[in-house]
Amino acid sequence: MLTVSCCVTNAAPEHTVSREVQSTLAADFPHMTRDTYQSIVGVHYSVGKKIGEGSFGVIFDGMNMLNHLPVAIKFEPRKTEAPQLRDEYRAYKTLRGSLGIPNVYYFGQEGLHLILVIDLLGPSLEDLFDWCGRKFSLKTTVMVAKQMLSRVQTIHERSLIYRDIKPDNFLIGRQGTATENLVYVVDFGMAKQYRDPVTMQHIPYRERKSLSGTARYMSINTHLGREQSRRDDLEALGHVFMYFLRGGLPWQGLKAQNNKQKYERIGEKKRSTRAQDLCAGFPPQFAEYMNCVRNMRFDEEPDYDYLRDLMTDALKSVDEKEDGEYDWMLLNDHKGYNSTNKKPNLHGYGHPNPPNRTHHTQRRAKPAGQPEKPKNTVPPAAPVSQQQSYQDSNHYQSVSAVQSQNARTAPKLQHPTQTLDPVPTPVEDAPHKPATDPSPEQQNREQQKAQSSARKGCFSCCA
Repeated sequence: MLTVSCCVTNAAPEHTVSREVQSTLAADFPHMTRDTYQSIVGVHYSVGKKIGEGSFGVIFDGMNMLNHLPVAIKFEPRKTEAPQLRDEYRAYKTLRGSLGIPNVYYFGQEGLHLILVIDLLGPSLEDLFDWCGRKFSLKTTVMVAKQMLSRVQTIHERSLIYRDIKPDNFLIGRQGTATENLVYVVDFGMAKQYRDPVTMQHIPYRERKSLSGTARYMSINTHLGREQSRRDDLEALGHVFMYFLRGGLPWQGLKAQNNKQKYERIGEKKRSTRAQDLCAGFPPQFAEYMNCVRNMRFDEEPDYDYLRDLMTDALKSVDEKEDGEYDWMLLNDHKGYNSTNKKPNLHGYGHPNPPNRTHHTQRRAKPAGQPEKPKNTVPPAAPVSQQQSYQDSNHYQSVSAVQSQNARTAPKLQHPTQTLDPVPTPVEDAPHKPATDPSPEQQNREQQKAQSSARKGCFSCCA
């Protein structure tokens, strides 16, 4: 779901929506307004308020009119340049029933759009990290790390590698629900099979591969152009853990004349930073984790239990216990984060008010190579796409459910609902466009296409 991403501030940005998307949405849903939409899709899903958008996509909250449960509804034009919703559906079908994986309820065609209906979730770990002052305590980091390890293990056990580990792609449940502190993983646009699910034959080792992932967290081997496997997901997780503990990573903020040189500098800095130095000042188990995953063979099966035990031992070493109390639960005088007055943000879910405290903002990644987007001056209504903004579509914040009375009286679509045939469970490995620095002659063309390179070969830089 990702060209190379430079960074933007944490402020909720405005997104520019293509004229093509505006026209197709207007054709399908002529009665819809900018922020409030009343329609029925997928036979019995009412479409509510817009909770996020991107260059080629939009996401709404909604309700299952049969059981009145809240859902998230993603829209994607059928003729988008970089389609991803079908691949997203395939991944969810592969992983269905797994803990920490959103349920998918419907995938089908509505007029000129494909739609996907999934669980409505809460904020991302990146946002929680920001609201907590851009540092997590050791206890919160350990409890989150063990959940993240379990989610990645689940993905690996289904013969997939994730390939875009970042805090933005891990969400918690909606506030006030039984799963409000359960970590979910979303945004499977970069997922790939690393072995045949029947024969369990591992893919061969290759080099000179195009970059895929997010520069800040990706593994050293990924920077070197080596085929990714399970070890690379785990190394990227280790970088996320240290990001939480340190409040940043040594290779953030590096400068270069162009993006290609910047990515090379990030990779060089990672290679020159020893695990002991990266993890200095924290329990030695974190350095042990980093050394373990960096020394794994390409096709080696990880010992997930051992890695989780390292996290447990790290917390025991400072005489703390896993009591289920996360840092974000202590905000606002132990009331937790404030989920009122939401506003669509970079990730595509409602943005709760930040806690009652002063905190600095830090640059956040947007799809690499993408120009700064001007403030939106036209009514945005677009289906979810773009890696950063479709990760958007996978990051949801709890929003007010559509009133059942409104849902029943909402005007129906002019187009008949058409459910697509089920797609194969395995996620096929589509070729990815290399993330390279465009030549001067290609600059204008690359900028125009940057918004649509949301998934294939995408690579984000959040240095």
